[in-house]
Amino acid sequence: MRSPKIPAFCLVFLLALAPLDSAFAQLAGTGNFHIVWEVKNRFRLFRHEADFLRMAAATRADGILTAERRLAVDTDGFGWAKDVVANLCLDDSGNLLETCERDGERESYLSPRDYPVGVTISGTAPEGVDCLWTFDDGQGSPRQNTAPCDHEVRLRVRSGRTTVTTVDIPLGDGTAQRVTADIAVRDVLIAGLGDSIAAGEGNPDQATKLEGGFCFKRFLGGGGSQYYRPSRAGYTDDRSCENGPSSPLAGMNWAKHGARWMNPACHRSLYSYQVRTALALAIEQPHLAVTLLPLACTGATIGAGLFAGQRADDCPWVVGIESCSGTAPAQFSELRDLMNAVHRQQPNRTLDLVFLTVGANDVNFAGLVANVVVEAATERLLLRQGGAIASAADSQKALDGDLPDEFGQLRTALKPFLGGNLNRVVFVSYGNPAMQAENKPCQGGRDGLDVHPAFGADSERLRAAAEFVETKFLPKIRSLATCDGAKSCRDPITDRMIFVDGHQAAFARHGMCVRAANDPEFDRNCFSTKGESFQSDPTIAADDPMACSEPAGNYRPYASRGRWIRTANDSYFTAMTYPEGMPAILKPSDIHDALWGVLSAVYGGAVHPTAEGYAAMADAALPAARAVLGLRPPPAILSEPLPPPGASVPALAPAPVPASASPPKTP
Repeated sequence: MRSPKIPAFCLVFLLALAPLDSAFAQLAGTGNFHIVWEVKNRFRLFRHEADFLRMAAATRADGILTAERRLAVDTDGFGWAKDVVANLCLDDSGNLLETCERDGERESYLSPRDYPVGVTISGTAPEGVDCLWTFDDGQGSPRQNTAPCDHEVRLRVRSGRTTVTTVDIPLGDGTAQRVTADIAVRDVLIAGLGDSIAAGEGNPDQATKLEGGFCFKRFLGGGGSQYYRPSRAGYTDDRSCENGPSSPLAGMNWAKHGARWMNPACHRSLYSYQVRTALALAIEQPHLAVTLLPLACTGATIGAGLFAGQRADDCPWVVGIESCSGTAPAQFSELRDLMNAVHRQQPNRTLDLVFLTVGANDVNFAGLVANVVVEAATERLLLRQGGAIASAADSQKALDGDLPDEFGQLRTALKPFLGGNLNRVVFVSYGNPAMQAENKPCQGGRDGLDVHPAFGADSERLRAAAEFVETKFLPKIRSLATCDGAKSCRDPITDRMIFVDGHQAAFARHGMCVRAANDPEFDRNCFSTKGESFQSDPTIAADDPMACSEPAGNYRPYASRGRWIRTANDSYFTAMTYPEGMPAILKPSDIHDALWGVLSAVYGGAVHPTAEGYAAMADAALPAARAVLGLRPPPAILSEPLPPPGASVPALAPAPVPASASPPKTP
């Protein structure tokens, strides 16, 4: 039998293709090239990729704390979050937006239909040569794009689907190599719950700016009935106490120049360990999209905070005092509403991870602190009558009494959000704020506390409080979270949470009394260890309240310090919070009122971690978060990163979504 005749032009065509086909066969397994891809702006709370890239650029393989210190240097101690807080997927009150415009695309925040992705070729891609890219997600015709081989290509890939990606790379000798990869974005849904430590209290995203002096009254009469402290910069109304109650307009002027928070009612902050840990996951894991639900609220207890609404701490400065509702909704109610919205698109979706810190307010930790730092008899009497002072014995009763049962109710309420198993809850414990070294509490005195004349830490009460925290409170919290000896755990296998306390040893060396040789110059010059930081002469203090004669505006709220705990001085200089959300019956009519003097010194986060402290907590929480999500740590060195933002980026048109498309499934 004779072979069929092949026309000459067909033979030439087949011979021309032969080298190409053989090149694919020969080079496909050589490993010269592979496709690298990453989700763009993958911390989805951020609207702008530039903010994400800035945070990623500060991150190395040396931890979140070191990255925070780099950012502190880059911002001269004024903080990075001030440039980001206005560009979040939140409304003016700090609530999550159902639809958010991110880098020019309107997205569902809770259930995005697609994700922005960048792909490039790893290896020595030929310069000045175009590669042919093909993207096939199994719906409709594959998308193709021709782009320079050494450039990144951007596209949007569908949620819940794998996009098979192919690139044909000319090799310069008439042959080409074909490389294939699967792109499947994993969206992780993370909720952050808890109290002020969970929220990031003490670290407003935009700190208060200070200038000049401002008068406060004292509860007592006589010659010591007034004193001056730094004023909010930009406040133009009367700063003295002489002209009677301030007008409502003066109060609004005052509020307008206050600190700014990601969520003012709850003092949620981008510096919180929950945000920093979730952000770190997004930075180190290029194939993730991280969707965070930040719900923690300062002042929260399990009862009033998680299960029921609570009094708000602050009002949105962009709205003003008169519009403050005075309350914050229950965190479980907020979480339920958000998950109901998720289930409209993804009916079986559960949370992938929960960060949780709660329990301190349930034992009246704020009252324990007040018992330590309020020294003057008049203020002590008034605060005690108002129930704002508690001894270690009082806190011990609460620790042994209601807290175990409340923790059991907490577990029961959390389980439905996590498929019935709490091993996806990362409970991050507290650090002891009153230690200067291991087994060595701070000594007491007025160091860091002289922002109010009535303050001064009693050494014996401080020692008792530090001992209670170290030997009673922290071990009890651990046992409740891990079910070790806790009777409230009905099923230890499904009730046990992952417990994080690896940061506590470091906190023991960075308590509120610790000073270091490299503390900011303002702290060393102007915060007196003897409690003599401020001018006592009201004539001088009205314009220049600092005894060191430096402007109060020289204070650097986010500079690196020996202490990782905000003192009362730090709290005033950083946040200077007037809790505007207080019930009207308790709210002073005069912003110079004695009650405001006390509250403004502590309500902004006294005895809470600094940004460095929260970063150290995030470093401790990150391995646990990886374990819950089944993620590996990233390699120490990334030798072939994607091109920098300035590189030319050919974009693809978004793929159409068929009307009959089924709800997306989480990979």
